[in-house]
Amino acid sequence: MSRALRIYAYVAPAVLAPLTFLLWYREYAGDLELVAGAWLVPVLWAYIVPGIGTNVLKVWEFDTRLRLGRFRVHHGFVFGSATALLAWLVHVPATSAFDLVRNALVLSALLGFWNLLYDVAALRAGILRVYNQPWADGRDEAAVALDYAPWFFGGFGAVYGCGIGALELLRAQGLLTTPLFALAFVVLLAAAMALPVAGYVARSRRRHGHSGTRPVEKTCRSA
Repeated sequence: MSRALRIYAYVAPAVLAPLTFLLWYREYAGDLELVAGAWLVPVLWAYIVPGIGTNVLKVWEFDTRLRLGRFRVHHGFVFGSATALLAWLVHVPATSAFDLVRNALVLSALLGFWNLLYDVAALRAGILRVYNQPWADGRDEAAVALDYAPWFFGGFGAVYGCGIGALELLRAQGLLTTPLFALAFVVLLAAAMALPVAGYVARSRRRHGHSGTRPVEKTCRSA
């Protein structure tokens, strides 16, 4: 399993990154602004959020050959290309506000589920280390991943699904000018970073008595 995951981390993004760009480019008939929302947002998110979590907060750590500090340099494309593919597979263009809710729910469930499975496997293989409360309590890899994965990945999926649907509605109504797209893209990316983290921190404070944004020592249950 460890060898397969390590190979996947290099081969999959090399194949999926250009493939998913082309799939979304075709889906949106060459509209690069909509493509940026669907394809680029998960790539940027996977560089910024885990980058902070590893090298700034030091809660996570990757054990891979190509690293920048504690962060694997190609992680944005590992997560981003797979996410873009899953989103493309279930994509139905938004034509109403109801579709925004549907997209949010579908991608929240889909990304939350598959990324939870991936992180459990990565933790068991030693590719990923997470120094959270369940880890400090000596619990297994599934418990460690369940502590954060639904919030980060499910939360991202909800914002991402709603956001790309909103961009589609704006384009269909002829309102998506270049300045509005730039603003909407920044708002989408910021919301995708902030809202899942806020939910995770609030839940961690209730359950563990701390924010969960610092490594937890095995000899200490609070931070």
